[in-house]
Amino acid sequence: MPLRNLSVVFLAMLISVACYRTASRNRFVGTLAEAMNLVVENYVDEVDDRKLFEGAMEGMIDELDPYSKYTTPDELPKFQESIGQEFPGIGIVVELDEKEKRLKVRSPIPKLPAFMAGLKAGDIILKIDGQDTADKSLEDCTKMIRGEEGTLVKLEIKRASEEKPLTFEVQRAKIPIESVKGDRHDAAGEWIFNLPGHERLGYVRIVSFGERTVDELKTALETFGPGAKKIDGLIIDLRGNAGGLLTAAVGVCDAFLDTGLIVSTRGRNKVELEAHNARSDLAIPKNLPVIVLVDGFSASASEIVAACLQDHDRAMVAGQRSWGKGTVQKVYMLEGNKSALRLTFATYWRPSGKDIHKRRDAKDTDDWGVRPDEGLEVLISKELQEKLYQQRAERDVSAVEGMEPADSKPGKSEPPKAETKKPDSEDSTPVPPIPEPEPEGDTTGKAPVEDPQLQRAIEFFAKLKAKGAA
Repeated sequence: MPLRNLSVVFLAMLISVACYRTASRNRFVGTLAEAMNLVVENYVDEVDDRKLFEGAMEGMIDELDPYSKYTTPDELPKFQESIGQEFPGIGIVVELDEKEKRLKVRSPIPKLPAFMAGLKAGDIILKIDGQDTADKSLEDCTKMIRGEEGTLVKLEIKRASEEKPLTFEVQRAKIPIESVKGDRHDAAGEWIFNLPGHERLGYVRIVSFGERTVDELKTALETFGPGAKKIDGLIIDLRGNAGGLLTAAVGVCDAFLDTGLIVSTRGRNKVELEAHNARSDLAIPKNLPVIVLVDGFSASASEIVAACLQDHDRAMVAGQRSWGKGTVQKVYMLEGNKSALRLTFATYWRPSGKDIHKRRDAKDTDDWGVRPDEGLEVLISKELQEKLYQQRAERDVSAVEGMEPADSKPGKSEPPKAETKKPDSEDSTPVPPIPEPEPEGDTTGKAPVEDPQLQRAIEFFAKLKAKGAA
């Protein structure tokens, strides 16, 4: 038997084994394997067995709902990085320079290997481990820079202030992916969790829900704890946050509540699977006013947080109506942990008993998503929303003023130690399509774009304070 036919037989066996327990209820399993074999043997052109298998998997899962997904072996590492909140690298934000046709350092991340080795924003990467970067794609260059933790990557750099290229050897480390951020960095590279000109307002952004989100949030809230600076109110910004781990959303809610239902999940036929309740360990005082900012790209875990705090009158919700994703996915590993199936297995329900999921035939007048409280809805255009995302992205990667590595000359770096944790849960949610702003060059001197949704939250606290004083 030809080798390619053996491959088809193996794939057919894989499908049959995976479906063995339900074979008696699904008479199509054998037909699917037969069809794959017929295609490979008789199709007019040569067929890639792997692509055929992946196409069959994706076609089957895509028929279910927008959030169930088959994750291929090539896609799995990126998915695991987003949930695990870390990846092996050197800690730089890069882009392709149109003029040089090479990779350019947009910003080294403070306190991470590339920064400590002396790389600077604007550096052009000429070679990676001796390989020329000319005309290579961003994806190809990124793969070359990444590698096993503890290994060295050699970078040849062109710097505008230097006549000759510089050489850096940077040791790869586990690079943490932050899920909780502030408004800006201080001179030490730490996030500042308040707004310029409004030092008595706390400001915390949660950009995703991963394994370390709850710990990161509690660390941020400690800046407002006993012995720290006092605040009159707290803004939790969930705009653009497409979700993540259900357990992380529950943990975030638990930081603000000491009793009551956070969220419940229901399976087939709306049978309740689990109810998540708050515990008594508050991270901030119960009387501290809180506003949660959401927009049309706040989804899933973000909606769990916003809905829970709104239903318990623990926070006001401001901004725009959220996405409307009320389903929960579980990750099932396949092919010996080389690929995965993210399958919708439950719906989640807010404490009020409402289902926020937006059905395919839903109308704007239907009750889905999380709506802002009365007087706090601020509708903005798509153009303004994209400008605000762009501005935020630029600020997040801006060089930190006054902060320099101990030795900015070319040399070797010693990476910081990073803690790792095992997943708390296999429940996860995929992300809806959020527009990712592309860099538009140097923004120095540009007038800042006013954020009317954030401004409405600030005005709310100002009125609340004035009312209290009166």
